[in-house]
Amino acid sequence: MQLPVHVTRPGPPGAAEEGEPVLLLHGFPGSWRSFDAVVGGLVAAGRRVLVPEQRGYTASARPGAVEAYRLDRLVADAVAVLDAAGAQRATVVGHDWGAVVAWALGASHPERVGSLVALSVPHPRAFGAGLAHDREQRLRSAYIGLLRRRGLAERVLLAGRARGLRAAFAGSAVPRDVVDAHLAPLSSPETLAGALAWYRALRSRDLAAVGAVTVPTTYLWSDRDVAVARGTAARCAAHVTGPYRGRTLRGVSHWVPEDAPDAVVDAVLHPPAP
Repeated sequence: MQLPVHVTRPGPPGAAEEGEPVLLLHGFPGSWRSFDAVVGGLVAAGRRVLVPEQRGYTASARPGAVEAYRLDRLVADAVAVLDAAGAQRATVVGHDWGAVVAWALGASHPERVGSLVALSVPHPRAFGAGLAHDREQRLRSAYIGLLRRRGLAERVLLAGRARGLRAAFAGSAVPRDVVDAHLAPLSSPETLAGALAWYRALRSRDLAAVGAVTVPTTYLWSDRDVAVARGTAARCAAHVTGPYRGRTLRGVSHWVPEDAPDAVVDAVLHPPAP
């Protein structure tokens, strides 16, 4: 199994001006192109950028067993990308499901994470607490029940030229051609099942097992996020023991990398100080 990784450099390999690499992890139903508007700013600042096509989103890394998509396997993929790139340490940025992986990577392998930037989704324990105690969060997450149902979710999401998947981008700044690019690898029940396996493999105990994060961390939540309630976002700080900055983006949808790329670049270049 091999994850394709898109690498953008500020200069030739090994150039002295390269700063700490940046690993960008996308979510659902996005793709590696979720960070198109972010990459240029990072490269202009002298960073080498690594953007993998994650497990289940590419033919070269789409195992059939749901168990192959447990959170520890997804974290191991991220570590393998860093290893293959010769990156001992990187700034890790994750959006949506990619944020869940970024949090778990930061907690379990802090030596590999120089700083962490989480977009939309807070620390997994904060999200789990929101599901358990926050009615608004349970309402916002009701769709997860559908996504976990094999066969039915595929039929519903792909009906009417993938109307259900396209609806996820409503109200965002994601251009139509980029939405098309996101959904192209998910265009059949068989390929969509790989991305949905992330939801189907998820166990509440996996969220609870993610420890506190000690590395410098920035969490960006947007006030038009339809998936994460304000109360859930507010729980995030309790699970970071290192330097922490939480910021609310006004008038921004769930799709933070596309709607507020400058805020993402700024968070990468200016982590919170000890």
